[in-house]
Amino acid sequence: MKNQRESFRNKWGFILACIGSAVGMGNIWMFPTRVSMYGGGSYLIPYLIFMALISFTGVIGEMSFGRGTRSGPVGAFSFACEKKGSSRLGTLLGYIPVLGSLALAIGYTVVMGWILKYMLGAFSGEILSPTDMDGFGASFGSMASSFGNNGFLTAALIIGIAILMFGVSKGIENANRFMMPVFFILFLILAVYVAFQPGAIDGYRYIFRVDPAALADPETWIFALGQAFFSLSVAGNGTLIYGSYLSDEENIPAAAGRVAFFDTLAALLASLVIIPAMATTGAQLNQGGPGLMFIYLPALFQSMPGGRIIAIIFFVAVFFAGLSSLINLYEAPIATLQEKLHLGRKTACALIGGLALVVALCIQGVVSGWMDVLSIYICPLGAGLAGIMLFWVCGKKYVMSQVNKGRQRPFTEKFFTVSKYIYCPICFLVLILGILLGGIG
Repeated sequence: MKNQRESFRNKWGFILACIGSAVGMGNIWMFPTRVSMYGGGSYLIPYLIFMALISFTGVIGEMSFGRGTRSGPVGAFSFACEKKGSSRLGTLLGYIPVLGSLALAIGYTVVMGWILKYMLGAFSGEILSPTDMDGFGASFGSMASSFGNNGFLTAALIIGIAILMFGVSKGIENANRFMMPVFFILFLILAVYVAFQPGAIDGYRYIFRVDPAALADPETWIFALGQAFFSLSVAGNGTLIYGSYLSDEENIPAAAGRVAFFDTLAALLASLVIIPAMATTGAQLNQGGPGLMFIYLPALFQSMPGGRIIAIIFFVAVFFAGLSSLINLYEAPIATLQEKLHLGRKTACALIGGLALVVALCIQGVVSGWMDVLSIYICPLGAGLAGIMLFWVCGKKYVMSQVNKGRQRPFTEKFFTVSKYIYCPICFLVLILGILLGGIG
């Protein structure tokens, strides 16, 4: 398992890559909506609790599992089951999160094609040209139809695969070193701009108010759990594979804490931009997902002073956030091809990219259902399997030895107990709740 493999150059390269994998569309088009729908601060309280819990358990666990085995999910699961005399079972189970990561990446490629088109359309002014809400909706609808955005989808995929072809340090690390700081700077600029708009103060009041009724509502806690779970990218694939590129000298619990902090900061920044911006027009934010980003926000930008500049800044930032997540999703299947078929980096990237292009072009009209199935079933299942393999199969001695690498003082042993008996059941709770409620992520 200790094969020679690429690695991140230093801890901040690794942390920025993990932040990039976590910061994505959920932070931008889902988190502000849920803050708005579930009582502002009443939603933030359970969300922060679950962020702390999952980063303390699942994120640390997946990073440590990857580093300990120097492998992706297939190799890591095989290593765990080998201890019980059944490495083949582990290999087969390891393909679940790998194939899930590939399928998610393909769906995400369709979304990235939309974002690329809107980013370039912001520069030209095209996305702000409709004269009413129906026009904005029709524009998005024609793009999101079957085979409706072939060129931009292909371009977005080529950009992502090209970055991956440069490898871990020269590709993934360098790209995130640039994209993540720019993302935060651009959203900070937007937040400052919105703060000076008349009526924005009403949005801030809503974000930070605590409604006891909303706080007592089980739905608030359920959807806060889903948001935190999916935002931190615990799925037995992306975080695990990035961990496999980390040196033994790095402090994983500290890195996991920083990832959780910046992921939360990104979500809060999105809320501090979108909710007060909606408040300036008296609109209520009750529309999440693609409709918020590609219909309601362009219409809002059109009505604001300097709307074209705002649209440019927003969609450039969103493109960087999406691209950083996209390359993380593709990395697990690419690394698995390299490990199992002993292919070169560029060959593996080309094969995965070719397959992804064909499928992504064909699912453009049904991508919403495609992503729903994956987020409801595959992501929590992958996270749960990784948790079982590490905390139940590998055992406490192995887990604590891996977590304590790179630390000056031993990490608390409560980590293992909480991870085994609380985090692992939570993964399957997310799966069950997702099935019952039609998705909570």
